[in-house]
Amino acid sequence: MTTRGFAWPVRVYYEDTDAAGIVYHANYLRFMERARTEWLRALGFSQSTLAFDPGLVFVITHSDLHFVRPARFDQELEVHSTIKRLRRASLTFTQTIDDRRGVRYARADNTVACLDVADFSPRRLPPDMLRAFEREQ
Repeated sequence: MTTRGFAWPVRVYYEDTDAAGIVYHANYLRFMERARTEWLRALGFSQSTLAFDPGLVFVITHSDLHFVRPARFDQELEVHSTIKRLRRASLTFTQTIDDRRGVRYARADNTVACLDVADFSPRRLPPDMLRAFEREQ
């Protein structure tokens, strides 16, 4: 399956690094979260608006993260996101973090569930969002 996907630039700040001067492992997940949020925004969906009306939120239900090499302070990276699996109430994204030369630093498959904000029960993706993501595949 060929996917179009989305790319989001990230610069490594000092606060992203640990005592050894490399990106702290949890921050790769933060970079990926930002890319997914910005992809939604680029498709015309604001997470703050979605939480209010129609009252849904997204949560990670599974993450399979592989570190390839350490990124360092002040590096310019790019998070590439594609849709691996699209379901009625969840999406699985394949996300990679590379530098501008294509050198890979991390890769993950992240599954995100759509939940009702009131009781955190599973909720179907809104039809317009589902169509938007179908177009991105």
